Amino acid sequence: MLNTDTCSIGELSSRLDQLPTFPLAHLPTPLEFLPRFTEALGGPRIWVKRDDCTGLAFGGNKTRHNEILIADALQQGADTVVWGAGIQSNNCRQTAAACAKAGLDCHLVLGRGAPANGPDPVQGNLLLDHIVGASIEIVDEPEGPELDEKIAQAAARLQNDGRRVYERDPKYVKPLAALSYVGCIIELIEQATTADLIFDALYVCSAGSTGAGIALATAALGLALPVTCATPIVWPWDTQAAMIRIANDAAERLAIRTRLNSDSFELTEDYVGPDYGVLTSGCLEAIELLARTEGILLDPSYSGKSMACLIDHIRKGILPRDQDVVFIHTGGTPALFAYNEQFANEIDRPSF
Repeated sequence: MLNTDTCSIGELSSRLDQLPTFPLAHLPTPLEFLPRFTEALGGPRIWVKRDDCTGLAFGGNKTRHNEILIADALQQGADTVVWGAGIQSNNCRQTAAACAKAGLDCHLVLGRGAPANGPDPVQGNLLLDHIVGASIEIVDEPEGPELDEKIAQAAARLQNDGRRVYERDPKYVKPLAALSYVGCIIELIEQATTADLIFDALYVCSAGSTGAGIALATAALGLALPVTCATPIVWPWDTQAAMIRIANDAAERLAIRTRLNSDSFELTEDYVGPDYGVLTSGCLEAIELLARTEGILLDPSYSGKSMACLIDHIRKGILPRDQDVVFIHTGGTPALFAYNEQFANEIDRPSF
């Protein structure tokens, strides 16, 4: 690490409490032990931090993000939020719902990654976007710089029409969003202390703000807690370097001296599969196994792939049996319904 200065939980909490927030999430989210899942894999002891239970429009990690971002939008006097990502974006679904709760209009620019020459099935997250009242624009571009440009164009157009726009400028909003996961780690450590637990490793699906905030918090608190971020996508840039920048920008916003470098957390792109949003065999196994041992649902693009990483690391002996490992469930459940035909064909369906 570039700077190993640490904070107490009280000091870090106090700094976070100075940030404006707009209440959206059901917090604290539960911390649950997974006995049958642990037994099925032969250890280590696996715990799940249930951020799929944040409550807003089926929940997920972006609800924490939006507590800070929506407060920032309101403070800036915005009346419209312009956001965007993939067509089955959990981020967009939670942002649109947050806007509804805050009384803001929401315009979503959703990228298909294929010619937008026909209607997309109004299913999964896209269905929820419509229900909560978002204005939706579907474009050809996949997630990445080209889609970011389309989002910026939409924001400029609405601004010219007289709207007071809060725009998804990644360099500005990502460090703000990361701060919400500093708060999540404080919450997790307080729960672990109450349960007399010391975690030996942490796994999460992230290629951006969530993982950056988690890594910053563990470093700032001086925790000996290795963080593994399994990415859901391979970006056309150095993802770890980008996350380090997000974390260090967030540290500046908190006025703490902790800084991260490439040793601060592990990042793996090995479980993405052929492409973003493509269901892999490891992801399918993870979804089935957790659902059939614990009744907890993962999703095909994010949490399922990060759980596939955790399962693989257990089987490779990377995580000893005597450890306690926490998996942060980032949500994504509504996307399952957009994969209904694929699951019908590929999932194992017992009969008696």
